[in-house]
Amino acid sequence: MDENGSTPFKFSSLSKIAGEVIRKGFYQTKHVEHKGQVDLVTETDKACEDLIFNHLKDRYPTHKFIGEETTAAYGTTELTDEPTWIVDPLDGTTNFVHGFPFVCISIGLTIAKVPTVGVVYNPILNELFTGIHGRGAFLNGNPIKVSSQTELVKSLLATEAGTKRDKTTVDATTNRINSLLFKVRSLRMSGSCALNLCGIACGRLDLFYETGFGGPWDVAAGVVIIKEAGGLVYDPSGKDFDITSQRVAASNPLLKDVFLEALQQSE
Repeated sequence: MDENGSTPFKFSSLSKIAGEVIRKGFYQTKHVEHKGQVDLVTETDKACEDLIFNHLKDRYPTHKFIGEETTAAYGTTELTDEPTWIVDPLDGTTNFVHGFPFVCISIGLTIAKVPTVGVVYNPILNELFTGIHGRGAFLNGNPIKVSSQTELVKSLLATEAGTKRDKTTVDATTNRINSLLFKVRSLRMSGSCALNLCGIACGRLDLFYETGFGGPWDVAAGVVIIKEAGGLVYDPSGKDFDITSQRVAASNPLLKDVFLEALQQSE
């Protein structure tokens, strides 16, 4: 990445090409399928993933690929040590369907299972987040860093309700949120895991956790961007972050310990 935040092979340009597909579809009638009771997929998801993967496969024919829609179709989620592109072609599909402008493309590259390159692009708000291991994090080419907040009570927390609507899951989710609301300033649910991670990276959010999200495509890019912005990514239990676990928490380094304590007390 150069000092303006550009990435090798212009991954940002690739995300913007795919972003045009999302932007066009955003203002048109959507054709929606249900993957679950509230989990949606659209023609735009599929078109963006095809576009991104075709570009990457042309340039990196020996690399592996994991994507939300291809994984759903072919049932492969194995992550190996080989260079692997992990793509969410449209994170925030429910937002997209409703015309709520928190949607993005997330493109991540892992090497030896370690997230190394991350690009997250919201084409509706025209915000491009980029990060490469050891080279910093950027928003539209400008360097970003996590917040310097030290107090939980002054922190803005983000999480998501998830897509499962069985009583046990909903009760556990809402009980945890109820507990945490007494300890933080306020709560946000943007509807996009990738954009929540980027919110931590640029200091808009102080705390984020989510369990039970779709898969590694939701986090592969965002965790690179957070780490390059000086933030921390970890399991909500306090253990090391595992990209395949569908569990993530993130914050600036100053809040990690008190946040983990609050999460554990909320269980």
